[in-house]
Amino acid sequence: MPTGPEREAPMWTLGAFNAMDAADAARVLTACCASRAWAEKLVSGRPYASTAALKAAALAGFDALEASELAVAHAAHPKIGGPGGTEATWSRDEQSRAMTAGEKVQAALAEANAAYERRFGKVFLICATGLTGEQILAEAQRRLGNDDATEYAESVAELRKIVALRLDKSFEEARP
Repeated sequence: MPTGPEREAPMWTLGAFNAMDAADAARVLTACCASRAWAEKLVSGRPYASTAALKAAALAGFDALEASELAVAHAAHPKIGGPGGTEATWSRDEQSRAMTAGEKVQAALAEANAAYERRFGKVFLICATGLTGEQILAEAQRRLGNDDATEYAESVAELRKIVALRLDKSFEEARP
């Protein structure tokens, strides 16, 4: 198992996470959710008795984030198929099924993403794990019809799903 928090495919034991210095532990967490305030709160709550306790604290902390911190977390996500660091590596993995869609669907997804950015001022965010390109496209098109408040709530719910998924990917004990 690699020893640094900069690994491309993070996987930690809870014991290693509990024993890390605060800066390294925060880097592990910000790969799951880019909110520094969220990560620092979780780091200060160590040690955790189980990955379930860590995940419960993480999701409760996520639910308590202010809009400005949610915006930071959202902004760390690349466009579907976009470049970047750990966030993008995980995004590509999570979107892998969707990226096998034909050129027509991928072009329509690009158009829907651009329309979403114009409409809402941020990238379209969806927990894409297991979804086809067609399913993501249909969801993007549906959500374009949302009012601002509804879309904000839906994007936060999708971000929360992504954070939970990435926590599961980050800690060995959280894997089924």
